[in-house]
Amino acid sequence: MDSGNANVRKRIFFLRDSRARLKGFPEEVRREIGFALDQAQLGNSHISAGPMQGFSAVEIVADFDTNAYRGVYTTKFKESIYVLHCFQKKSTIGVKTPKRDLDLIERRLKEAEEHHKQLEREKKDKERAATDKGGRGKR
Repeated sequence: MDSGNANVRKRIFFLRDSRARLKGFPEEVRREIGFALDQAQLGNSHISAGPMQGFSAVEIVADFDTNAYRGVYTTKFKESIYVLHCFQKKSTIGVKTPKRDLDLIERRLKEAEEHHKQLEREKKDKERAATDKGGRGKR
């Protein structure tokens, strides 16, 4: 899916240990998840990425050497993406994501929302300060 504006790259934020966990994955997995995140920053969707049921999040699926790896991010915010969690799926039976990982994703989605709200407040404060400063100079 193309965003229509390839020159705009969304900011990326890795929450908590998500970057460190990603760095601990095998190189092939890091490359696949990294490329999928790069595509998300450009507003595109990678073939390994799909909606995560029950969340405003996208799950990147990377399989390597009989192991399953996941990267989860949200594009809920216009100018940013947040990497919520990266993990190796240990379940050998079924396709369900373990509850502890789902709970962690839910908590981190709330953290991303709070972080985004803080950035928006700071942006408005800067705009207000610039307007106030510009207004004083005209008197």
